[in-house]
Amino acid sequence: MLAVIVILVILVVLVAILAGMYNSLVGRRNRVDNSWSQIEVQLKRRHDLIPNLVEAVKDYMSYEQDTLTSVTQARAAAIDAGNRGPEAQAQAENMLSDTLKSLFAVVENYPDLKANQNVMSLQEELTSTENKIAFARQFYNDSVLTYNNKIQMFPSNLIAGMFNFTTRQFFEAPEGDRAVPTVDLR
Repeated sequence: MLAVIVILVILVVLVAILAGMYNSLVGRRNRVDNSWSQIEVQLKRRHDLIPNLVEAVKDYMSYEQDTLTSVTQARAAAIDAGNRGPEAQAQAENMLSDTLKSLFAVVENYPDLKANQNVMSLQEELTSTENKIAFARQFYNDSVLTYNNKIQMFPSNLIAGMFNFTTRQFFEAPEGDRAVPTVDLR
């Protein structure tokens, strides 16, 4: 009788441990999904601001249609990449960032445009949104790291394998963006 009680207690403890591991994995997976949703919210905000900026500068920049077209195309590509996962989204968003940098550089050549309150306000909103995207990316990548570690480390990897928990991709900048710029002060 004592042996049966000991076996039952051991089984209950094992089930509790397994349930705790499973619940921990689910919680971490949900945190990753939530942090990805936060990135999507900020990216949507960014995508919504861009047409307003393009419209505001279009009349001033009659000779810069290529720049405006590339911004519009990069925005469309970034929106389209949203369903293809973090890696594709990151590449498209980085391309959009590059085209926005080109647009802002061109805006600097137009004094009337730089003084336009609407354009300045949109630039400030985009800059603020870029910062929020950077923070959301950092939180997402931290969540992915914690989740991936949990599903790859023993003993939780056994539970993860049984219930098909899979690793998630980081939201990374492409290799070209990691190069340190050179500064020549001659």
